[in-house]
Amino acid sequence: MRFIGGGAQSTSAWDLTALLNAADPRAPRPERHLWLTRLLEWLRHDPPRRGSAGATPPALLRLRHLLNVLEQHPQHREAVHGLIQRFWGEVDAAALFAEFGFPHRVALTGELLRRLRERVLPSTPDTTDLAELFPLLFEVEDAEWIEAIDEATLQRLAALMAPRDEVEAAAAEAAAGDLNATPLSAPRWRDTMADAVTLLVSAVHGAGLSPPLRRRMSPALLADEPFRQLTRASERLRDAELAGDRAALLQEAHYLRALLDACRRAADSIEEHLEEFGVSVDIVYDTEQLRQRTLRIERLLDCLVSPGPARELQLLTLQLVQGLHEREGLRSLLTAQYGQLARKMTERSAETGEHYITRDRAEYAAMYRSAAGGGLVMAGTTFLKFAITALGLTAFWSGLLAGFNYAASFVLIMLLHWTVATKQPAMTAPAMAARLRGSHRDEEGFVDEVVHLIRSQSAGILGNLTLVAPVVLAVQALAWGVMDAPLVDAKQATYVLHSLSLLGPTPLFAAFTGVLLFGSSVIAGWVENWFVFNRLDSAIAWNPRIVARLGAARAQRWAAWARANVSGLAANISLGLMLGLTPALAGFFALPLDVRHVTLSTGQLAAAAGALGWGIVGEPAFWWCVAGIVLTALLNVGVSFYLAFRLALRARGLHLKERAHLAAAIRRRIRHRPLSLLVPER
Repeated sequence: MRFIGGGAQSTSAWDLTALLNAADPRAPRPERHLWLTRLLEWLRHDPPRRGSAGATPPALLRLRHLLNVLEQHPQHREAVHGLIQRFWGEVDAAALFAEFGFPHRVALTGELLRRLRERVLPSTPDTTDLAELFPLLFEVEDAEWIEAIDEATLQRLAALMAPRDEVEAAAAEAAAGDLNATPLSAPRWRDTMADAVTLLVSAVHGAGLSPPLRRRMSPALLADEPFRQLTRASERLRDAELAGDRAALLQEAHYLRALLDACRRAADSIEEHLEEFGVSVDIVYDTEQLRQRTLRIERLLDCLVSPGPARELQLLTLQLVQGLHEREGLRSLLTAQYGQLARKMTERSAETGEHYITRDRAEYAAMYRSAAGGGLVMAGTTFLKFAITALGLTAFWSGLLAGFNYAASFVLIMLLHWTVATKQPAMTAPAMAARLRGSHRDEEGFVDEVVHLIRSQSAGILGNLTLVAPVVLAVQALAWGVMDAPLVDAKQATYVLHSLSLLGPTPLFAAFTGVLLFGSSVIAGWVENWFVFNRLDSAIAWNPRIVARLGAARAQRWAAWARANVSGLAANISLGLMLGLTPALAGFFALPLDVRHVTLSTGQLAAAAGALGWGIVGEPAFWWCVAGIVLTALLNVGVSFYLAFRLALRARGLHLKERAHLAAAIRRRIRHRPLSLLVPER
């Protein structure tokens, strides 16, 4: 076997020799497609070298070497060119230009399932659909060397890759001596791109006229009906392309671009409607697909109107290669579509969270009284929890009754306008993130908000514990006096001392409970968004059957009450059920998970002390439980706040660029005015 290229005897020379010898235009289609795949693998064979930042990518150097070899050996050039000609003659390139990166049916669920299927099932090179073949040929990393291709190399590559009809047309123009002359017949790839434009326009036209999107677009932007005009404009563009009328082609392309811009502005107006009336993930997805299709049409128009579109085709290929990551990634798909929903949920939580932040002594006192009322209710919740346990039911039914107990208690506290301290962090975190945008301009203002937040949490926890422990002890003492036995017996009390101890899994369970607290706030935001998006408050107020049953005035009141309390109901009910059912469901899967809620744990410890007597105060086990409750409070609050704060930052697209400065400022405040974290300053 001889060497090609006349250089050193390297492995890459041997590989290229074997590769070029294997180029056979008469081979079966799968073998020809595999040959193209191996050719691109050969190009990217050398990994990037260290210290080569800014240098020519190795794949581009190998591409130049390949072109040099083909120019020096006509027989190999003829074989490669013939193979590429058969490739262009058989593949359906319109599918690549019009459908690659877009689902066949505009639906988020369908696209998610497609990506999962493509991750699991292998693809075949035996296909004429270039959209299916493209991921076999290119990888995301190829974008680097494709973007780096210089003009000279690009022209040499275009001459090798160009379909034969375009080569013949260019030769005819050169023979006529007029480089600007219009060819007698348009090259086949131009017809393919015109077909792709027609397909994309049809998809944009259908999406723009679909009721879910059209109802949410600005009527002013739809006055000229840009979506209805798209089809006629694309047909005129197609006719101009087939006729070879370059002047008409440019005119129709310009008009189509103006329509596409109007369509994008109409699609952008949907976001304003969603911001006010609630977010739908499907509508966000449909809108983004519409916008991306209009941008793809723009890129295809660049290729169609350019006399020598080598550079435009390079940019189109680069866009398609860069889209491989987005096309295949599951996380990128979900992040992009659920980002707006996350932002809306955190904004609604931020509105609620404002009520939990105290900034002066009057608000601090009100928070303390509100939390004390919550502690009173939680005392009753504690005894009901012991009663449910004493029934001896199976784990699921015991957990379900406990969940109903917690949920009913939390809802009662909400309806009485009292507070459970551990519910505050997940609501106040989005409110803090809403102020973070200006933190670099007002660092002290942000630190003030942090101090207000910590102080509010202190007031809430202190208020809960101030009443829950004394009330539980008083009830236990009353039971001793009336029945000569406590409501919670010694056996249950001993179990409490064992389970709440800091020496056991209490820290893990407390942190897990913080996750559940955060989860309830997410559920609350989602339910409220769903309620607003479906306009259920309007339905309650104006539905004829509801009005006939309730009366007009009562229907209006119920609608207003439901709109104001749907988030709180969802948060409290979901949290109660999760606290009750999670241990039972985890036990079904043999996972040793439990919950540790600071207020409930304090009530349980007080009940244990009331059952075992004051002598328990002298036992180390009691103080290990007290330490466990202190850590439970910190973990309940800290974990839920951290998760909610991170979600709020991601939803708003914010980053803590000056995190160190903010942390230093907070440390200075704590060092100089530590009491401000617990008691409001005068």
